[in-house]
Amino acid sequence: MISKRLIPCLDIKDGKVVKGINFLGLKEVGNPAELAKKYYEEGADEIVLLDISATHEGRNTMIDVVQDVAKAIFIPFTVGGGIRNLEDIRNMLLAGADKVSLNSSAIATPLLIREASKIFGSQCIVVAIDAKQRVDKSGYDVYVNGGRKNTGLDLMDWVKRVIELGAGEILLTSMDADGTKQGFDIDMLKLVNTGLPIPLIASGGCGSIEDIEEVFVEDVADAALAASIFHYGTHPLPQVKKQLKEKGILVREYE
Repeated sequence: MISKRLIPCLDIKDGKVVKGINFLGLKEVGNPAELAKKYYEEGADEIVLLDISATHEGRNTMIDVVQDVAKAIFIPFTVGGGIRNLEDIRNMLLAGADKVSLNSSAIATPLLIREASKIFGSQCIVVAIDAKQRVDKSGYDVYVNGGRKNTGLDLMDWVKRVIELGAGEILLTSMDADGTKQGFDIDMLKLVNTGLPIPLIASGGCGSIEDIEEVFVEDVADAALAASIFHYGTHPLPQVKKQLKEKGILVREYE
């Protein structure tokens, strides 16, 4: 049986970690390398860095951040945001990242997933999907540009497509839940994870240990990604792992 993973997410803007609600109202919360090291020492299984400004001018800044984080931690970490082509992927991996996360670029150029998986290995390629429930509750639409643009793509159609193209993992964020601390979107996760042949990371809405526990008890994801509860010290990682273990959920031991 594979251990469930806990993944702190660091949203990066202009080289600093920030946090907002529903992709808005950003506040600075720390230095990326320092926070990553703190979470590594507390027992994080992986780290995700998302460059949410992702401007061309800021690309070198993000490479510097990745290099600093790679020196500070000894667990896998993923980098996403503004990665548009094979050169961007190569640069992030050379800077020290273990995986890259593709979102808008994957939708604009789906074959990038296939090309990247062949060149760098599917284990390096995470497809990040931001989804929001349609008003009529008939399903979920996929969004890009930091949640600002509805692509018109159906969530399940896109999930099937990225699997066919060779994605190694999916990072699924509920835009309805993101930053609200009201819990993960269990219904959406359950829909996507049914028969899914690759790992799924749940993202968006974590506000308590119970929210993480629900994801794993319901078995709707292989990993839970969170930001606020870690950044603001609401529930430190050792405390989270201890409670999950007490509930019979298999997690890697905190050392």
